Amino acid sequence: MFDLSQYEIEVKKIFRNASPAALYEEALRYEKNATLADTGALIAYSGDKTGRSPKDKRIVKHSDSENDVWWGTVNIGLDEQVFCVNRERAIDYLNTRQRLYVLDAFAGWDPKYRIKVRVICARPYHALFMHNMLIRPTREELETFGEPDCVIINAGAFPANRYTTGMTSKTSVDLSLERREVVILGTQYAGEMKKAVFTLMNYLMPKDGVLPMHCSATCDPETDSSSVLFGLSGTGKTTLSADPKRGLIGDDEHCWTDHGVFNIEGGCYAKAIYLTREAEPQIFDALRYGAVLENVVYDQADHHVDFDDSSITENTRGAYPIEYIPNAKIPCISGQPTDVIFLTCDAFGVLPPVSRLTPEQAEYHFISGYTAKVAGTEVGVTEPEATFSPCFGGPFLVWHPGKYAELLSERIQRYDTNVWLINTGWSGGAYGVGARMKLAYTRAIVDAIHAGELKDAPLQQEPCFGLNMVTKCPNVPDKILIPRQTWADGDAYDATAKKLAKLFHDNFQSYADGVSEKVRHAGPSPS
Repeated sequence: MFDLSQYEIEVKKIFRNASPAALYEEALRYEKNATLADTGALIAYSGDKTGRSPKDKRIVKHSDSENDVWWGTVNIGLDEQVFCVNRERAIDYLNTRQRLYVLDAFAGWDPKYRIKVRVICARPYHALFMHNMLIRPTREELETFGEPDCVIINAGAFPANRYTTGMTSKTSVDLSLERREVVILGTQYAGEMKKAVFTLMNYLMPKDGVLPMHCSATCDPETDSSSVLFGLSGTGKTTLSADPKRGLIGDDEHCWTDHGVFNIEGGCYAKAIYLTREAEPQIFDALRYGAVLENVVYDQADHHVDFDDSSITENTRGAYPIEYIPNAKIPCISGQPTDVIFLTCDAFGVLPPVSRLTPEQAEYHFISGYTAKVAGTEVGVTEPEATFSPCFGGPFLVWHPGKYAELLSERIQRYDTNVWLINTGWSGGAYGVGARMKLAYTRAIVDAIHAGELKDAPLQQEPCFGLNMVTKCPNVPDKILIPRQTWADGDAYDATAKKLAKLFHDNFQSYADGVSEKVRHAGPSPS
C-alpha cells in the first residue's frame, strides 16, 4: 500500500498517478468552480495568483552548493532552518486534507539524464497539470519507480507566514538543492511546479556538461538533425516552431548533450489568450479531453471558451500532452542542431531581419536575451522599451549566465552549428513609424535557414552592432534585409541604433565579470 509516511504525511486517501478520467471526476466533485469546456478540456482556476511569483522564489544557502549559485535578485538565499519551517507548515496543511494526489513521473526524455519527480498536492487540477507536463511512466516503470530524485510539496492554498525570516509576502516557493525538494506556499498557479523542475534541471545538467535551454526545438523528419529557437514572449517562438514540415521536439524546455537535443517535458503549456484555430490550429485542437484550461472565461450556456476575454488574466493557459500535437516526435529526442536561432522583436526597428553570429557574438546575444516592449502594451510605456533576460530564461537560471553561455559556445563550435539572430519586430522605423515585419518574410527566413540556403549567403556588416547581415534570402525582398535602407531618415536610424547599442552595453555590464574578454567585445560599441 502506497503512503506518504516518510514525509510525515498521514492522510490515508491518496490517489497515485490517477488517470485523467479519475482526476476529472475528483476535480468536478471537489474543485471550486472546476468544469468542462465544450471541447472536453478541464477548466480550473488558480485563485489570486494567475502567474509566477519570481520575487518570492528562494534557494537554500548550503555549503555544498553555495559557490555554484548566481546569488542576487534572481536567486535569493534562504536559511535552511527557514526552509524547514516552511516545509513543516506545508506538511501540516496537507495533513488537514481528506484526500491527496501524488504523481510520480520523469523530467527528461533521454534515459541517461532524466530525473524522477514526485509531486504531492491537494488539488486534482494540479495533479492533472503535472501529469501533462511531465513524462508519464509506463505501468512497469511506475512499479519500479523507487525513490524520487526530486519532490514537490505543493501546499499552495495555504499561505506562508510573512513574519518568518526571509519572507516578503504570503507566497513562497522554496528550493533546496541538497534535499532536492520544492515547497510551495501561498500560490496555486500551476506553472510554479513546472518551472521549479526546470530550475532544478538548470542546476543539475551543467554539472554533467549538459546545456539546459529555455527554447523550442524542431527536427528534420529525414535527417533527425534539430534546430532550436530562443525567444522571449512576443517574439514568435511558438508560432515559428509550429512548423508542419518539421517534427516538434518541444515548445519550451530542452537540454543539449553530446548525443543531441532532448525535451525535458512531456507536454506543452501554451498561452491561450486570443487563441484562434486559424492562427494556431495545432494548439487550438490540442485543448481537448485530457488538457487543462487555466483561468479562462466560458459561456455558461454551452461552455464555449471565450479566448478573447482577459477579465481574469491576460495569462490564460492550456496544458496538454505533447502527443496531442500531430507532428510531435515521440520520444522527444533528436540529433545535433544544425542551427540555433535567437528571436527578438526589436521595436526600435534597427536590428536586421537576419544576421549570422560568430561564436563570441552568440555568447554575447545569448547572455543579453534581448527583445523590446512596444508603446501601449503596458501602462506608462510610450516608446519602445528594451527588455533583457539572460539566456532567454533569467528567472530559471541557477549558475552565472556565463556558465550557460560557455556551454553554448563550446557546443556550437564542436558541432559546427550555425547561429542566427532574427528580428521579428519593426522595419522602416521604430514602433509608431515603421511596420511589423511580415510573418511571411520571417517564415521564409526560417525555412531558408533549415534548408541550408543561408549558410553561404552574402553578408554585410552592420556598423553599429557589428552584425553580419544576410543580404540575400529566397522570398524576402533585398531592401528590407538592410534596416538602414528601409528608414526614410538615415540620421534618425543612426541615432536610434546608438541608443539601443548603449542599452545593450549598459545591460551587459552586470555579466561582464563572468565572461571572456572576446565575448565582452562582441557586442555593439556604446559610443
